[in-house]
Parts: sequence; structure tokens; C-alpha cells
Amino acid sequence: MSDEYRYIGKPTPRRDAPQIVTGSATFFGDLVVPGMLHAKVLRSPHPHALVTEIDVARARGLSGVKAVLTHADVPDWRAGTPRHLRVLDSTVRYVGDPVALVAATSEAVAEEALGLIDVSYELLPAVFDLDEALAEGAVQLYADSPGNVLRPGTRWFGPDCLTGLAIGDVEAGFAEAEVIVEGEASYAGLPNPLPPESPGVVAQWEEPDRVTLWLSTQAAHQEKMIIHAAFGRAVDVRTIGGACGGSYGSKFMSIQLIMQATALSRAARRPVRLGLTKEEHLAAFGLRIGSRVRAKVGLRRDGALTAISGEWLVDTGHYSLTTQAQVAVGCGEAQVALRCPNWDLRTKVVCTNRPASGIVRGFGGQELKACLLPILSRALAELDLDPFDFLRRNYVKPGDGYFWRDGRWYDYRGNDYTPAMDAGAEAFGWRERWKGWLRPTEVDGPLRTGVGVGVHGNVDIGESVSEAYVRLDPEGRATLYSSASEHGTGQPSNLLKMVAEVLQLPLERVTLTAADTAVTPYDMGPVGSRGTYAMGSAAIKAAEEARRQLLTLAAANLDAPPEELETRDGRVFRLGRADSGAAWMAIMGPERTIMGHGRFEPDFTLANCMMTFVEVRVDTETGGTELLRVVNATDAGRIIDPAGLENQLNGCLGSAGIDTALFEETIIDRTTGRVLNANLIDYKWRTFAHLPQMRNVVLETPVDSHRFHAIGVGEVSTAPGPAAVLMAVSNALGVPLAEYPVTPEKVLAAWKRAMDAQAGEATR
Repeated sequence: MSDEYRYIGKPTPRRDAPQIVTGSATFFGDLVVPGMLHAKVLRSPHPHALVTEIDVARARGLSGVKAVLTHADVPDWRAGTPRHLRVLDSTVRYVGDPVALVAATSEAVAEEALGLIDVSYELLPAVFDLDEALAEGAVQLYADSPGNVLRPGTRWFGPDCLTGLAIGDVEAGFAEAEVIVEGEASYAGLPNPLPPESPGVVAQWEEPDRVTLWLSTQAAHQEKMIIHAAFGRAVDVRTIGGACGGSYGSKFMSIQLIMQATALSRAARRPVRLGLTKEEHLAAFGLRIGSRVRAKVGLRRDGALTAISGEWLVDTGHYSLTTQAQVAVGCGEAQVALRCPNWDLRTKVVCTNRPASGIVRGFGGQELKACLLPILSRALAELDLDPFDFLRRNYVKPGDGYFWRDGRWYDYRGNDYTPAMDAGAEAFGWRERWKGWLRPTEVDGPLRTGVGVGVHGNVDIGESVSEAYVRLDPEGRATLYSSASEHGTGQPSNLLKMVAEVLQLPLERVTLTAADTAVTPYDMGPVGSRGTYAMGSAAIKAAEEARRQLLTLAAANLDAPPEELETRDGRVFRLGRADSGAAWMAIMGPERTIMGHGRFEPDFTLANCMMTFVEVRVDTETGGTELLRVVNATDAGRIIDPAGLENQLNGCLGSAGIDTALFEETIIDRTTGRVLNANLIDYKWRTFAHLPQMRNVVLETPVDSHRFHAIGVGEVSTAPGPAAVLMAVSNALGVPLAEYPVTPEKVLAAWKRAMDAQAGEATR
């Protein structure tokens, strides 16, 4: 399909590849600002306590220390939903909560100063799970959130933001059902998305009320917008995003770090660098939300869902910045994956004394569907329905509709993903490998193999506003002004390909500005798979507008109307006469530039789709599980960059993806509140030596998105896998599982239940 294009669909080198492989790319760890101080944070050893006394005199007297701040010294800046999060607080609410801040001339001096701070605490009761937090008489984390339940909804998504689903008549739906099943499932292992580079910020305060922030972020403008609100809209904020060493959503917002570094810079009157160690990153930064769903499902024998009702409880940790937004998106995505006319899904966002939840790829939909599918599986098993056929039937089709995160109804106008699903099933050999519910595909002594399937889709490929400028210079060069920080996906290179394609310029003549809110126009950033459609649309429109201005200017020089002109390689010529015409320099002159502007408005009428098939082997003697095969199936519209897409899909394992069903989790001591595996030895993650067989099946059916008919599918590659793995392990063992991850202890306990059930059958 790419033959008609010069760059689109063709493998091209990433623009930043030479800098990355030679070590010249500037990541946060390389950033040096003249006069920069180094910050360290004193953190609470208690999960819940009042800071009754704090003595910082010795720390302030240490040579090289330029500022020491406590909750009594910092501005009353606040963030969160509601605005609970302060720079520092007199109450600490998890192990690792900041108590004091130090800025010094070196990290060593700052670290030494922490040891000179004396703190007295009054210990308070702590709650570590949903039932404790919701119990009558439980300790309250915030006075304005009774019952530890946060107010629903978020102002970002408007007054009708989804806080649950109340659609149709569930009682009538259950009356129509041929089987009704009730169950509970949880996805609460709290995996860390684990980008290689820890979060960090350099803040430089300028009097009276201006701050410049250098961030490891994928969304410079969004960081500015949120921190500007946290500062009470009284501070002029400039954010600059450089190369970001991975994010997977988690470094989309580093609000507390920003507030802390800014407060220190304001106090010390010098730039301040605050970066997390890997231990702090794992124990005191954003985790995935914890989810538990209790649901009742009605199903007909033909695979049609008739009703779903229940409650989705969400553990947000000690506060929420985006959890209510994740609930809204999750409720929307559930409708995309499960066509059901009758819903009654209630939700609660609950605070507990653990590290807070943040943005992680999958953003609500992964957490909800990872719980819903195991419950649905029980109904499918009762009717002996193939899960692939069920998911294939019930995924959104053209002409269907859904309520999205803003509470508005949208009619779906995108592709039918059935052919992609069929192609994936054929590549996996699903029809041959599927043996029925709770039946292994193979048994070899203690080794039992099972298969599973999951699906995920996201309408946020068209979320929020994107803007871009494209400037043409007379030398035959173009510059894209966009807030497209590189965060590991190669998306900036893809945007340059789109601009080069529109202008027919050699790729090396198209460059991208740094993401700098003082220079680049507004953009939400490359999140939610929106880079290809939303950001791409803005870049394309900007390039088209610049091209239109160029051809209009050239029309007088070449004595031809603009519609009869073309441009290629920095020259303008009449259609079909590429050997004639004039160079841009001759048309523009040396003292002119042309600037085109492009803007994308939100569009929630398209969705992407990823279906994942897995095969897992379980050892019933050790409880160990091994992921043998993964097949991902999708339709990308038109592929922009084949190698980049392949790598995105191969990233389905870690980064809070498939492996959250196998071994990735944050383990918290439920008596002390401490994270027990805050290091890269005890935190289990997959190495190259343990990769499964991978195959990605990608169809190219042009979608009505933008000029190149493409949509993004990278972010959703991780989301269908956890539910597919849980299904596969359940089938291998012959007993249903409803909790992630499937650690050896859980596998052995499930196998014992299966053996006990068999023994009971034999004695009857």
C-alpha cells in the first residue's frame, strides 16, 4: 500500500538514532544548568502519621546547604482531584511521603543534610486495602473525603464526565438472558511501568513569579497546564521537554516533583535539580491503579450480552491526580469492547495508605476489562461459547455507538476489525489449539499448556487538541514546531515523515524543534495512541497550509494558478514538468519565511483495536508459568513506519503489560506499608533471555482519519494481554482464576483446589 508514497510506509531511520547510539542525546541525567543545586527529599518511614515536631537547624548549618524546607516553609500550592496534594504536608499518608526538602551544592551534601533533620511523629492507624478503607469507623485520610471515597468525575472531561454506566434496563436485560453469572475479580498487583530513566526536573525560579522547568516528560504543555493550576494560576510557567528515557504514561505528570523543585529554587534563588533514585522511583512514584470488580452478567446462547451490573472499586493510593479520568475512560472502553444494551456499573475511587496511582498505559480500560473478562468467562463456559467468537462478535462495529469519557454519545465510523481478528486467530492456530473451557491444550507430566485471548481498544486516539506550525525557509528546508517529545516510540520521526511527504522534501531537510512551551504551540502530547491521528493531523494541516502559501506565492512567478503547481526537493514547477520551475529561494527570496498552522479538534468517533492470543505452560509441581507464544492482531489503517510499529507491538510484554499477569507487581508489607521490592533485583521483570515467540499480524485498511489514513495502535499493545494470560493459565490448570498476577503460590493453591475437586468427584 505504500508504493504511492515516498516515505509513508517505508522503513526510514529514526531521526534521533545517531544521537542515541553515540551517547550524545541529552537525557535528564545529562542536564546541567549554570549554578544548579541538587535536591534530596526526606521521606516518612510511617504509612500514616502527624509530623508533630521537625528540627532542621543542624541541616541548615551544614556547609553547602542552600535551602531546607518543611511544611511550615512552603507555599500553599495544591494539585490533585480534589486538590489534596501539597508541596509538603503536616500529615504523611504513605511510607515515602515527603517530609522535608534540601537543596545543596552537591548530592552528597544534600544526602548528608537529610541525616541531620530530626522529626517526631504521632502515629495514626493506616489502611492498606479497599475493605479496610471502606469499613465503618476506618481512619479517614482526608477530612473532605468521608469514607475515604473521593468525589467522582474530573473537570478535564466536563460536567457530564462518566462516573459509571447507567444505560438501558438491566432488569429487562437479565430477564432476557439464558445464563446469568455473578463473580468477582481483581487486578491489583500494582505494577510499576518501569521506564529505564527515573523521573526528574530542574526548576529555575525568577522573581517575582516565573519558573522555567526542564523535565523528563512526554507532554511539556500538559505539565505546564497542570502545574500552572497547582500554582493558583499566579505563576508564569515555561516547560522544556528533552529526550525522555521511556515513560509508558507514567512521566506524563510529575506534579509533586515539580512543586518541590520549584519551592526549593524559589527559596535558594538558584536552579534546583530534583531527580528520583531508582528505589524512590519504585517506592514513591506513580503505580497502576488497583481494581476490583464485583459483577453480574447476563448472556444469550448466541453470544449476545443482555446486561452487566456491578461495582468497580478503584484503589488510588494516598491521593488522585488522574484516577477519576481513568475511571471515565475505562467505562467508555468497556462499551467499545463489549456491546451490551443494558449497563448498571457503579464506581468508587478509594484512598489508602500506599503510594499514589498515576498514569500508566492502558489508562483505566485495561484495569476494568482485566477484571470483567474473567467474570464473563464463567458465563461463556456455562454456555460452552468460544471466547474468540464472543470477543469478535461484541467488539464495536461501524454504526454502533457508545458514551465516551465526557458523557456524550458518539457514533462509531471506523473500521470493522473482524478481518484483523480472523487473521490473528489463523496465525495463532486458535481453532486447533482451543480445546474448551478449563481444558489444557497439552499435558506432559506436571506440565500443562493453555491458551487465552483478550481484546482492547481506545477511542482516545482522537483526544484533546493538537497544534503545529511548519515553517518553510528559502534554502529548501522545513521546520516542524510541535511538542512531540521523544519518549521511546519514535513518534517525532513519524511526524517528520508526514511533513516531508506533504512537502516532498528529502527527510534530512525537515527538522523538529524541541518541546518548549515558549516556542511550540499547544499539544496534549503523544499519549493514548493519539500521536498518529491527533498530532499527525495537526502536522499534516500545518504542512499543507505552508505548501498552499508557497504555491500561491509561486503562481505569479511561474504564470500559472496554484492548483497547476507542484513542489519537490525545494523547487516549484508546473504539474508534469519537474525539469523546469524555480527553487524556493527564487520564489521566496532570502528575506522571507512561510509559516503554516495546523490544528486538530478532538474526535471520538474512531477507535483502534488490539487482539492478543497467548499460550502459557504451567508447571504444577513448582507453580511456575512460562509464556510460550504471543500473537498480536490489529489493523493500523496505513502503516507510517513498519519497524517502529513492530517494536511497539513487541513491547506488549513489560511496561505494565502482559507480564503484570505473570510476575510484575509491587509488593507492599500490609503491616508496615513498606514496598518490599523497590529495586531491580526483587522487582521481577523479563530479560531478553526469556522472550516468548512473538508474531504481529497487522492489516492495512485505510481509515477515514487524515491524509494518510492511519491511526495509532502502539499504546494499546499491552492492554489485552493480562486477561488473555489469566484465561490461559485457568485453562491449563482446569480451575478458574480471578486475581493477578499468577504467582507460584496462587498457581499451586489453584492446582490443589483442582485436585481436591477431582478427588471429591471420584468419591461420589
